[in-house]
Amino acid sequence: MQRTIFTDEHDMFREAFRQFVDKEIVPGFLQWEHDGIVPRELFAAAGASGFLGMDVPEALGGGGVDDFRYNLIIGEELQRSGTGGAGLGITLHNDICLPYFTSLCTDEQKERWLPGICSGELITAIAMTEPGIGSDLASMGTTAIRDGDSYVVNGSKTFITNGINADLVITAVKTDPSQRHKGMSLVVLERGMEGFERGRNLDKVGLHSQDTAELFFTDVHVPVANLLGTEGQGFVHLVRNLPQERLSIAASAVAAAEAALGWTLEYVKERKAFNQPVGSFQNSRFKLAEMRTEIDIAQAFVDRCIQGLNDGTLTAEEAAEAKWWCTELQKRTVDTCVQLHGGYGYMLEYPIARAYTDARITTIYGGTTEIMKEIIGRSLGV
Repeated sequence: MQRTIFTDEHDMFREAFRQFVDKEIVPGFLQWEHDGIVPRELFAAAGASGFLGMDVPEALGGGGVDDFRYNLIIGEELQRSGTGGAGLGITLHNDICLPYFTSLCTDEQKERWLPGICSGELITAIAMTEPGIGSDLASMGTTAIRDGDSYVVNGSKTFITNGINADLVITAVKTDPSQRHKGMSLVVLERGMEGFERGRNLDKVGLHSQDTAELFFTDVHVPVANLLGTEGQGFVHLVRNLPQERLSIAASAVAAAEAALGWTLEYVKERKAFNQPVGSFQNSRFKLAEMRTEIDIAQAFVDRCIQGLNDGTLTAEEAAEAKWWCTELQKRTVDTCVQLHGGYGYMLEYPIARAYTDARITTIYGGTTEIMKEIIGRSLGV
């Protein structure tokens, strides 16, 4: 289906990033999958090439263009190449963490952090989830108690993307433990702060090249100057930025499904059974037709949501719709594609097998499918 949301400038950006992926990510990808982490130099290379902080003002090291279509292109090209695990740290850095810095930082904080974020010298992460609380953020136990010019932070976080590599961690804390939502604030913890320790790099089912870690805070003195936004408004800040996070996940999910379908089409045209290509059987054609149709429909909705995000009209409910539908579509698609590959689809040397394990988390992180349906359902007055 012809897409109409891109201009010539976007096409040139896509070609440049595609070359970057082929040169800087693809050659090392399988080793990084084995290592469980990408080298920090990948972020520096992305920054030097202009692929970090595209919407940050040029005076602070960014591209000076506030247009999420550039973020969309990065996510799509990472999925096209089958290197989404290695690229997840970049999309988290650009799509999910950066908006907190651009929208909530004081001028002093922007000068201190944004140039390094854009250059890749400062890698970012966001720490919300804790052991035992899942989606119930208001029940978090991590506290930040004011002590003069510092907050004393105690607690822990888990499942933190970029957890090992991160230099700046946007951390959700309770500055008033007696309150639920109204007691939440955001503070930025920095690499090297005494009492800030990282646990193990978690061994996940998929996304093996993405470092995901536990974080521990023991009497960490964080300057009040590292408060992000307004004290007690942390939940409000999170809610404001979650639609973009969820749309980013949805867009990558559609791109992952598109890539899986492409690999499968190539395979079923070449692989033969009973003296004819696997793709020529009616069941195969029907399955391929179903996937083609569902992906096209999802892509049209995501593109409309991208336009809504750019013009400021995207709602939390629309982002939730995109997130749950597209990630469930991704799961269905890669599962069907593995089936069409037969036994070879279960071999990790084939990208479809890695896509299968990578896909399982997408209906969980960024808000589960069930939470997305709850958001939508509440908006319907029921």
